[in-house]
Amino acid sequence: MQTRSDGHLWARIVCGVLLSAIWLTGPVAASDSPRLVVILVIDQFRADYIDTYGQQWTHGLRRLVDGGARFTDAAYPYFSTVTCAGHATIATGSFPATHGMIANSWWDRETGRSVRCTFDPQTPAISYGVTDVTRDGESGHRLLVPTLADEMRTQLDGGVRVATFSLKERSAIALAGQRADALLWLGGDGSWLTSRAFSSRPVTFLADVISTHPMTSAFGDAWVRTTDAAGYLYKDDAEGERPPAEWGRTFPHPLAGADRQFIERWKTSPWSDAYLARLGIWAVEYLDLGQRNTTDYLAIGFSALDLVGHRFGPRSHEVQDLLIQLDRTIGELLDELDRRVGTDRYVVALSADHGVSPVPEQMQAAGFDAGRVRMRTIRERVESTLVARFGPGTYVAGVRAGGVYFAPGVYERLEADPSALEAAIRMLEDTPGIAQVFRHKALAAGEAAADPEIRAVALSFHPDRSGDLLFTQKPYWISGSAASHGTSNLYDRRVPLILYGAGMCAGRYAGPATPADIAPTLGRLIGVTLARPDGRVLTEALHCR
Repeated sequence: MQTRSDGHLWARIVCGVLLSAIWLTGPVAASDSPRLVVILVIDQFRADYIDTYGQQWTHGLRRLVDGGARFTDAAYPYFSTVTCAGHATIATGSFPATHGMIANSWWDRETGRSVRCTFDPQTPAISYGVTDVTRDGESGHRLLVPTLADEMRTQLDGGVRVATFSLKERSAIALAGQRADALLWLGGDGSWLTSRAFSSRPVTFLADVISTHPMTSAFGDAWVRTTDAAGYLYKDDAEGERPPAEWGRTFPHPLAGADRQFIERWKTSPWSDAYLARLGIWAVEYLDLGQRNTTDYLAIGFSALDLVGHRFGPRSHEVQDLLIQLDRTIGELLDELDRRVGTDRYVVALSADHGVSPVPEQMQAAGFDAGRVRMRTIRERVESTLVARFGPGTYVAGVRAGGVYFAPGVYERLEADPSALEAAIRMLEDTPGIAQVFRHKALAAGEAAADPEIRAVALSFHPDRSGDLLFTQKPYWISGSAASHGTSNLYDRRVPLILYGAGMCAGRYAGPATPADIAPTLGRLIGVTLARPDGRVLTEALHCR
């Protein structure tokens, strides 16, 4: 394996000259382009999992780590480290400030309510199986820039085909963009769903495989440890774990229960990852992905690690075991791609949408300042401050996406009374777990963007979608489940970035990199130009053969 570092200055200069020449000559010739682009996003996959748990991987993850171009210092430079923002960043090559998916949901000032990043009532859902009457339509209409898949469809000849799958609608849709030939996510009642934004009716092969291979075939199985208990790190029954209902904090974990209970357990297990990989293989088979005279696109958002991590935390037997089994699942996927597409005819990008924090209770036990930030507490504290200033009323519309959204006209009133605005800011700053507070107008004006923390917030900021006041959280202070994410702390921002296969030069590469670099790099490889990339082309991993 080759190793790159910031040393060896002369070698880097020579390499830079050569790569500049390649840059000027343009993209790889079409005949040399891979026939299939594969993007694998493992939800909540911390970069340090490779070193912590990777010694037990012997299949797909090991193949990618050892045989790919691995950027060891890759990290998101922004603070909105959540699923929708991360998947959109990977797919577009731009940051939330550019692509607009600032969070999983935010407060919509026009409608006066919280909206999901993919919510679209104009495009009804299409159900494969049980009708999910609780879900609204979904689409990529809130993406402000095209994805790599969108650009491939418009720039490449031969009728590019796009397939994306995930348990989460925001993952599957953000990876695809505006169109897809096959796109699925899992509804709350266990039905696989898509939207009329992507298909006017159920796709025949998907309906067939879902019918003949139902997820309920796993009913009655149990998730047990893959290896002997002595092979696992950390403590199995750890403080702060919050398993799904009727599951204990230790193995085994049965896949049983009433309908929605079974679905929740199935999603929070290796079975869901294996099913998503099979959907990818079926798409390759039935759509002939990578087997025609063009470059097709397949993306899979593996969601189980996120669900397990939220419930059990990163230092759990469950996370360790899930990764052992995901290693095998990805190995089977790569073997099928070798067989159907050809070992040198596809390229894989592996990354994550975000990392995850440790469990606060475990950090407290170790003597660290840690705890939980309550969004309700933030709202109540700011509201009470303004009631004391202005009298009874409703001043805070919502607390979403790391921000406080004031009711219409309130922020203007606060600007006219600077002491009241400062009082609200001080109350927010004094809330346990809050690190810093930023004003909407200062971010919109681009003030002090050189400061790393302000820059992280600015890269997640959109003037029409972000809050009036934005806040960051102290290390080891989280919101929500046993463990969570969504902060500017490095454990949330640092993720794997591996490029493997056709056109990629295997090795370890040190130095700055971000998942926003994936789409520009793949675009350069296949001859596609992105509209507004914030990421760079990782030229050091290209054209080495």
